[in-house]
Amino acid sequence: MLLSKSVALLEGLVAFALLAGLQFGVAWLSVRSPRFDGLVKSEPTLLLHRERFLDGAMRIQRVTRAEVLAALRGSGAADAGSVAAVVLETDGSLSVVRDAGGAGNVGTLEGLAATGDEAW
Repeated sequence: MLLSKSVALLEGLVAFALLAGLQFGVAWLSVRSPRFDGLVKSEPTLLLHRERFLDGAMRIQRVTRAEVLAALRGSGAADAGSVAAVVLETDGSLSVVRDAGGAGNVGTLEGLAATGDEAW
């Protein structure tokens, strides 16, 4: 409405009010209904764990090995063996979790689902 003279001011204001109202409605329902919250929000997904690509999870989330390797390079990791995991976050970003040194340490990985693959 600000850039185009063909859109009337009232139409733009109605569209803005509708968008704001829908955003408020979704947020309000998400806070009050766990079932609705599960429909509109995603969970973080484990894509790589201890040098092993979780192909089922990658397929479900439509993430390629090249994208995971790019995230590794972006974090400064030389190879998959130097990190504990790569996680697809709820905002769509890929987080690289550095290896803490101990095989039993899960730290921030606790509670993540290895969707489509056997448990890690």
